[in-house]
Amino acid sequence: MTAVESHPPAEATVDRQEAERERARRRHRIGRYVLPFIVFLAALAGWEALVRINEIPPYILPGPLLVIGTLITDWGVLSAALLTTLKITFGALAIAVAGGVGLAVLFTQSKWIEASLFPFAVVLQVTPIIAIAPLIFIYVDSTTAGLLICAWIVAFFPILSNPTLGLTSADHNLRDLFKLYGASRWQILRYLRLPSAMPYFLGGLKIAGGLSLIGAIVAEFTAGTGGTGSGLAFRILEAGYRLNVPRMFAALILISFTGILIFAFFSLLSHLLLRKWHESALSRDV
Repeated sequence: MTAVESHPPAEATVDRQEAERERARRRHRIGRYVLPFIVFLAALAGWEALVRINEIPPYILPGPLLVIGTLITDWGVLSAALLTTLKITFGALAIAVAGGVGLAVLFTQSKWIEASLFPFAVVLQVTPIIAIAPLIFIYVDSTTAGLLICAWIVAFFPILSNPTLGLTSADHNLRDLFKLYGASRWQILRYLRLPSAMPYFLGGLKIAGGLSLIGAIVAEFTAGTGGTGSGLAFRILEAGYRLNVPRMFAALILISFTGILIFAFFSLLSHLLLRKWHESALSRDV
């Protein structure tokens, strides 16, 4: 047998390697999407079995089937409350984005401004919102404005700190090259600093999206708002007063699902904006 006959052709080797890579990609997709879904269903089944076997009354711990049924039957009340909470969430997030990005740009243009204002942002970040929310509602006449301020405080710091880090992380060699060719501050900001800061900004946006929802819920709890403009937090309080625990769980699930959707939306936005040029979003073989 010759040496040529003892080894498989190069084309067969390449085909085999490609088939192995395809199987690895398929296993990765299954592990990433199917397994979490199976574990989630198993957890729900265990929860339902625990409630039924131990005959736990629904005012102590309702089963997932009862919670889903309550979510469907009370959808009119809960959806209106969700809409109110979302208005506060995205309003506060929009204010945080406008103010945070604007301040981050100022910080990169002047170290004196950064040294003067950044400590105040840190103070807002480390101060528990539940501690200062009552003061906000004392000093602010409008309940809506107070809710926006509370949610904005929680969401503001990631929007400020991440772009600031990104704007200052532009390659110093490229900055020197821009200056060598006579680029102005505006040109350096537009063509170098802002693209370099985009991944940092999008990362901060994913964090701030969930934090703004948390801030809105905490603010609603503190304000104790009621009536037609009530959010999900008030519906949870109301259900607790009436021992309507299934509605409490339904509202909590609605809050969690909303937070997941917000994070998924900003993750998708980050992928779409970065997938063609940034290392974090480029597709690689497994």
